[in-house]
Amino acid sequence: MSDPGTAVPTPVPATSPAPIDPVAEPVKRRSLWRRTIGFIGVNNLSLIIALVIVIGLVIWQSPRGVGGSPLFLTWQNLMNSLAQSIVIVGLLAIGETVVIVAGGLDISVGSIASVASVTAAIAIVSGVFGIIPPGSMQIAIIAGILTGVVLGLGNGLIVTLLNVNPIIATLGTLAAYAGLAFLIAPGGKPVGVVTQPDFTWLGTGRIFGGAPVPSLGGSAWTGIPVIFLVLIIVATLFHVLMRYTDFGRAVYAIGGNAVAARLAGINVRRVRITMYILSGAAAGLAGVLLTARTTSGNPINGQGFELQAITAVFLGGAATTGGKGTIVGTVLAVMLVGVLNNGMNLLGVNTFYQRVALGVLLIGAVAISQWRQTRAESSRSRIAAAG
Repeated sequence: MSDPGTAVPTPVPATSPAPIDPVAEPVKRRSLWRRTIGFIGVNNLSLIIALVIVIGLVIWQSPRGVGGSPLFLTWQNLMNSLAQSIVIVGLLAIGETVVIVAGGLDISVGSIASVASVTAAIAIVSGVFGIIPPGSMQIAIIAGILTGVVLGLGNGLIVTLLNVNPIIATLGTLAAYAGLAFLIAPGGKPVGVVTQPDFTWLGTGRIFGGAPVPSLGGSAWTGIPVIFLVLIIVATLFHVLMRYTDFGRAVYAIGGNAVAARLAGINVRRVRITMYILSGAAAGLAGVLLTARTTSGNPINGQGFELQAITAVFLGGAATTGGKGTIVGTVLAVMLVGVLNNGMNLLGVNTFYQRVALGVLLIGAVAISQWRQTRAESSRSRIAAAG
């Protein structure tokens, strides 16, 4: 008999699973939105907003064409001028992103593109060492990319084995590779490939030209440039590499703290050499496409592109000290720089003013990056002090 003063616990009946809420659609929408933001990146939202604003300003100020439509909003401009113009800078910037995220810098990408441009032209016009006959588009592409790989490997060995500062090392190879481009070009002159239509198709060809797409601004649909499709494929591959592989995580770890990464078992030297090889390979491909687009392997084809590529990487959110930056942010920044250049061309702005604007944009991008880094460090310090 139980004590009347003692409370007897009542048995708790087994609960059945909660019924499924019929109103589940809002949760799915939030999940999709979060996945979208996760892919784009919160920091990249400001780039998207800036891109929309710049496009609006360019459309507003753009000269008028057929029916009073802005010349910017025509298929001829969007597919021919804008899409093609951002490809070379985009490829160089994608490779540069890997290096900068790891805390390095590669100033020589423009010169690597020049050497690869000449190499690809020679390969398709004259063959390779008398063993492979001329006229092979595939061999020309491989020759250009391999040239970039070898030169990128040279950068990586100088930085890792000789312990030379990346800025000094690649500044030296910028000049050395630029001279090499003239040395391998017969007589230091451009090598024409206009007689190789299969190869030049890479730079001037279109796909889906017969798609039922309505005209825009009085301009008929011209199809998607092949060269632009190459950029999308390379950007996707590098995005997967940096976000979903051990190599990508190692790059971010080295950029955040190289000593801690080494203590964690990461082979820092091997990763650094690999990232310069990847940067060189992207620059080599850019050189191949430059040859196909301009129909000549010119020793000066890649000159000046390194500044635009580095600007795009920092504008895309990369930190000067490494550890931050994404391929998506870089691509968005390349589009922003491309729209600015295209808009200034439509408005007839002098080329020298465009270079001034690009320099100011680079300084502004680095200043914003430094401000974000300082703000983040201050927030961490306050949290640490409060704890």
